[in-house]
Amino acid sequence: MSSGIILLSGGLDSLVSLGIVRDKYTMMMALTFDYGQKSAEEEIKTSKKICDFYGIEHEVLKLDWLKKITHTSLVNEDKVPENITDFNESMKAVWVPNRNGLFLNIAASYCDSFEFDDIIIGANKEEAETFSDNTKEFIKRVNAEFEYSTLSKPKVKAPLIDLTKNDIVKAALEKKIPLDLVRSCYNSGEKHCGKCESCIRLKNALLANGDKYFINLLF
Repeated sequence: MSSGIILLSGGLDSLVSLGIVRDKYTMMMALTFDYGQKSAEEEIKTSKKICDFYGIEHEVLKLDWLKKITHTSLVNEDKVPENITDFNESMKAVWVPNRNGLFLNIAASYCDSFEFDDIIIGANKEEAETFSDNTKEFIKRVNAEFEYSTLSKPKVKAPLIDLTKNDIVKAALEKKIPLDLVRSCYNSGEKHCGKCESCIRLKNALLANGDKYFINLLF
């Protein structure tokens, strides 16, 4: 048994990643980042509920400077793309500069200071098709970096790296991971908007698994 830090946004991927790995670690900590994203308040509330459910420590880190240099619709006043058919265009509209690279390096600093063994990220096969920081190659290169930039040499692990969103929802349903706690929407609001890329991926995956309960609950 070992210790791990998870990058937790409260979305589908980070929630299911935590549900899958929780029993493998004697100690865990979750890091949630507030970089001025539209859904920051909801993500923080959701992540706290998830951490309470799994009994792990939760820290929220504010990155105001990242908001200042992010010029896409996830953060600025532009409307997040809705009902998209081209995920490549959506990716460009919601890109946050070096987000996963930055988050992993911050987590690695925690590992170096508090001797955590692993860093868990919700990178997955489906989003790797459009987001380069979700790919196996990205994870491999970050791990190589930590061999030099840290003393503790933590390992980045992505338990969903070979899974599509359909697979992820299937795993969540089979393992009874609390999908009622999930928050995957790019926008703010009490419920998921149902129109942004993240909502579309989640809704499609729920439909593919024949689940109407969580669709009615979340959207």
